[in-house]
Amino acid sequence: MSDAKRAATYGDAGVKTGSESGLQALLKAVVPTAAHRAGRTGRSILPIGYFANVVDLGGGMGLALSTDGVGTKVLVAEMIGKYDTIGIDCVAMNVNDVICVGAEPITMLDYLAVERSDAEVLEAIGRGLAEGAGQAGINIVGGEFSQMGDVIKGHGEGTGVDLVGMVVGLVELSKVNIGQDVVPGDQLIGLSSSGIHSNGLTLARRVLFDDARLDPKAASPDLGRSVGEELLEPTRIYVRVVKAMWDAGVETKALAHITGDGLLNLCRIEPALSYRIHTLPAAQPIFSMIQRLGGVTDEEMYRVFNMGLGFCVVVPPDTDTVSKVRDICAAAGIEATLMGEVIDDPDRKVIVEPRRLIGRGDSFRKTS
Repeated sequence: MSDAKRAATYGDAGVKTGSESGLQALLKAVVPTAAHRAGRTGRSILPIGYFANVVDLGGGMGLALSTDGVGTKVLVAEMIGKYDTIGIDCVAMNVNDVICVGAEPITMLDYLAVERSDAEVLEAIGRGLAEGAGQAGINIVGGEFSQMGDVIKGHGEGTGVDLVGMVVGLVELSKVNIGQDVVPGDQLIGLSSSGIHSNGLTLARRVLFDDARLDPKAASPDLGRSVGEELLEPTRIYVRVVKAMWDAGVETKALAHITGDGLLNLCRIEPALSYRIHTLPAAQPIFSMIQRLGGVTDEEMYRVFNMGLGFCVVVPPDTDTVSKVRDICAAAGIEATLMGEVIDDPDRKVIVEPRRLIGRGDSFRKTS
C-alpha cells in the first residue's frame, strides 16, 4: 500500500504513542518524591499513574489532585476564531479525573500562555472557564497568565494559545476509590460523550484538514454544522451526575474517565481483571467521518478516541442499581449503556466483542 493510501495513524500525525509508555516509565522513575513527606501530613497515598492522586491531609481527609490541558484542540479554536468553549474543556479534563478517585472537586487554578495578547480572545477563554466551573460546581481561585511569543506558536501568526488547569478535590481517606473492590461479575455502564472531547485532535486534524483538506469553517451536511464547530464541542463534565449517584446511594465500585487510550483506560482500575464489552452505543458521526476519510482502522480508532463513551462506572450486578444509574443519567440528559461485565482474567484485557477487538497494554488487535 502506498504512503498516500496508507491508513492514518496517531504516529503518522506526530504523536509517538508506541514509545509513550517507556517515556512515562522514565518520568515515574525520576519524579516521585514521596520520601520527602514520609510519615508527615501531605504524603501521597496512591502511586503515580491513576486518574488523580490523593495526599493525606490528616484527620482522615485527603486532597485529590489532577492537572491536564486542552491539547491541540486549541489549534481548532484558532482555525475558526472561536475560543469560548476550550475553557470548559480545561475544567472538564481535570474534574472528570478527580471524581475517579471518589473525590468531590472543589477548586481550580489555570495557566494560560499566549503568543500575543488579544482582549477578545482572553475574554472568550475566561467565559469558557467560568461556564465549566459552574457545570462542575467548583470555583477558580487564581491562575497565571503569560505572554511568550518566542515559545507559543499557533495556527496563524500571533494566534498561539495554550491552556492548562489543576483541580483539587476532597475525599475521606476511607472512601478513596481506585476500584479495589471490583470483582468478576460487576457490571460496566458507559456514559455517553458529547463528541471527540479533548483527545485525538492531532489525528483528527491530520485526517480532516491536512489530508482531506476540509474547510474547518464550512458547513457539513453529515454534522449539521462546520467540522471546526463539531470538533470544538466541549468535553462533557460528569461531576454532577456522579455526585447524584453517590447521593442516591449507588455503589460506584470504580470510575473511569475515557480519554487518550480510549477504553484501555479501564485497565487502570486496581484489580488484575478484564472487561468484556458486548454492547456499544452509536458513536457520533464525527468518528465515522475521521475513520472513512483517513482509512483509520478500528484498532486505531478505539485506541485514540473515546468513540462516543466519555466515562464508565462499574457497579454491582443487580438490576436495581443498573436501573437507578440509568434513571439518574437520563435525568441529566446523558445516555447510559449497560456495556458488559468484569471477568476473571488477570491479563487486564478489554474485549470489545462488537468490533472483534482485544485490547491490552496500549493497543488493540483484531481477532479473527
